[in-house]
Amino acid sequence: MFISNILKIFRTYGTSLLLGVRTTLLVAITGTLAGLVIGLIVGGIRAIRLDFTASNASRITKKIVDGILNVYIGIFRGTPMMVQALFIYYLLLDLIHWTYLQAAIVVISINTGAYMAEIIRSGIQSVDEGQREAARALGMSNSQTMMEVILPQAIKNAFPAVGNEFIVNIKDSSVLMIISITELMFQAKSIAGSTFLFTETYFIEAVIYFILTTIASIVLNAIERHMDNGNVSLPMSDTNPASMNLAYHQTGKAGK
Repeated sequence: MFISNILKIFRTYGTSLLLGVRTTLLVAITGTLAGLVIGLIVGGIRAIRLDFTASNASRITKKIVDGILNVYIGIFRGTPMMVQALFIYYLLLDLIHWTYLQAAIVVISINTGAYMAEIIRSGIQSVDEGQREAARALGMSNSQTMMEVILPQAIKNAFPAVGNEFIVNIKDSSVLMIISITELMFQAKSIAGSTFLFTETYFIEAVIYFILTTIASIVLNAIERHMDNGNVSLPMSDTNPASMNLAYHQTGKAGK
């Protein structure tokens, strides 16, 4: 009976389930990518360290910006996404008249950005300080050092955590059904309510989520292995001591 009910659900509601999967992946992928961009900006700003040449105005501005970003991160990491979704959706509904899908993507992007900011900041701080010093010795500006030396390695170091956020978003997108987005959880709840086959419907939903996260893990692991085989390359002179120092740090301290 259990198997026959599952097959019956697939035959009758297969299209609805596929629609739910499509919406779930759309929200998870878009939200993760947008959250990564937010995280790069916020994490990069928070990781900036002013040296002794910075003016008092720069120091004050940095403290104010850091304070605002800390509040953003604290709020979105410290409150449930379901509550965020309801608050943001109804707060802006009368202003921009957005759809459920647009609201869901914005909410998951902002939420993910708060987590990504800490991931990227940790990734930046994990880069050997000697590489920053060697890049500056080559004549690179702070922005060039950050964009060409620090960030590529920070993203590489943080990639496992970034990939984990994507997997989490696949599952956590289910809470966005609260604003009626037609993702997988919404479709499963509708099917269960129509057929009264609650156990079978939610079993199918669990299997689908498991398949999605397993495929995502396999793809992310393959990307990570590919990244581990690559190196950060910079235009360097073989005779420049600073270049040799930078190359030394980039190759894992001479093969250690």
